[in-house]
Amino acid sequence: MKSFIKRHLPAIIVVILVLGLVVRFGLPVGLRAMGLHAPYTGQRYMLPQGRALIICTSQDTLGEGGAKTGVFGSELTAPYCEFTDGRMKVDIASIQGGEIPIDPISFKWFIKSPSDVRYLSDSVLQDKVKRSLLIDDIDFTKYDIIYLAGGWGAAYDLGVSKVLGDKITRAYGAGKVVGGVCHGPLGLLLARDEKGNPLVRGRRLTAVTDKQVKELGITMTPQHPERELRAAGAVFESSTAFRDMFANNAVVDGRIVTGQNQNAGEEVANKMIEAAGGARR
Repeated sequence: MKSFIKRHLPAIIVVILVLGLVVRFGLPVGLRAMGLHAPYTGQRYMLPQGRALIICTSQDTLGEGGAKTGVFGSELTAPYCEFTDGRMKVDIASIQGGEIPIDPISFKWFIKSPSDVRYLSDSVLQDKVKRSLLIDDIDFTKYDIIYLAGGWGAAYDLGVSKVLGDKITRAYGAGKVVGGVCHGPLGLLLARDEKGNPLVRGRRLTAVTDKQVKELGITMTPQHPERELRAAGAVFESSTAFRDMFANNAVVDGRIVTGQNQNAGEEVANKMIEAAGGARR
């Protein structure tokens, strides 16, 4: 055996290197082909001089002493890039203000999206994430779009923040566009419509599915978007795949725009710009 390895060592090394390259470059391509962060090919919009507010979680662990979590990277970076590319001014806020925790898995080499790559070289955006605004101090009605980013951390604070619910109520009443992706739509739960009814009641919405939560094995969070939105009276819509993390869906119901998971960030951002009166670009 030793003599065989010695004779064929160069060939063995080449095979190992080739396999390594196939995994390194083939795995991300394969995941994209299956639907994870698949390239957005839809219409893009712009809203020159428009303003967007991105709101993120401040929760950095899965429960007391649990694994690190936070906002899922692309659910922040993709909409930010679409808004700024659409010539909008973008502010970033969070429930507690200050540095926003980003789920560590977000920027793994086989998962990170093109917008994540932009984030990692954008010092301005990084500073906004590090020094996010406190939602208590913001007048939401000064923005055209209120976008709620997801990630597992959002299951702990977006859906129970009375401040967030009240401010979204005021923004929606002022004719603004609201929405989000994945766990982000939990932030709509405490908002009210013009008649004082729950904003989500009777509205077509989507968010991360119960199926995806179970498939990923992260069931310990206090709120699950599909369950909570259905219980609040929303007409929940979703797509499915052999694993729902590869599915994609975006739903527009008037001035409420929601996306199923991390794959919908670009589409939701553009549909929000369109709903806010944006023009094609």
